[in-house]
Amino acid sequence: MKTVILAGGYGTRLSEETELRPKPMVEIGGRPILWHIMKIYSHWGFNDFVILTGYKSHVIKDYFLNYYTRYSDITIDMASNAVEIHNHRNEPWKVTMLFTGQETMTGGRLLRAKEFIGNETFMLTYGDGLCDINVSKLVDYHREGKKTATVTSVQPFGKFGALSIDERGNVLSFAEKPQGDGAWINGGYFVMESDVFDYIRNGDETILEREPMENLATNGQLQAYKYAGFWRSMDTLKDKNEITALWMTGKAPWALWL
Repeated sequence: MKTVILAGGYGTRLSEETELRPKPMVEIGGRPILWHIMKIYSHWGFNDFVILTGYKSHVIKDYFLNYYTRYSDITIDMASNAVEIHNHRNEPWKVTMLFTGQETMTGGRLLRAKEFIGNETFMLTYGDGLCDINVSKLVDYHREGKKTATVTSVQPFGKFGALSIDERGNVLSFAEKPQGDGAWINGGYFVMESDVFDYIRNGDETILEREPMENLATNGQLQAYKYAGFWRSMDTLKDKNEITALWMTGKAPWALWL
């Protein structure tokens, strides 16, 4: 089963990093967040990736073209122009990279990948979200539901502390950044049938999360996989620094492969 990753946006809220590279290539502990996402899927045996590029697509292509030598120990004999590989560090991945346009919206990017995905069930996620989800269970849930699409729904941490106050103004409880406010949001990590392409009707201008998803829901073809485990999206520099701190201290819940 193919895993499709949206990796073409500008990432303007993380401009401190994205002026030089696309957001999925922003590094967490010396490795792009894209690599971390792919390792999550690979841990569960899904190793066929289709990466939908756009902004600074060459950075992603160069990374994978040079992946073999980047993480292997090598000796270069400058006189004979020979290269000796000592320790091979690679992944069991097949990576297809598609340039889907600079300004193309999420639905349009997915539509451009239709011929590479075919008529099979596939997975889709964003290039900036980390999760410790059991992908195999997610796929099983999708198959049992027999819907066109399944979205992983999560409850993110709140941005502010929450107070419970009685009528006299007494604080009954204090929670620093509690888990959401009861609302479930789109956490990515989709599983979809090829029928989803029928819902993308405006080409490059289609935003997947609007009309296509709204119509899937209206037609009873969208189900949610509620997930209460770890999930974190890297939207800002603060997010990036906090995620990096988890990785560097050995407390990264998404690193199931370690």
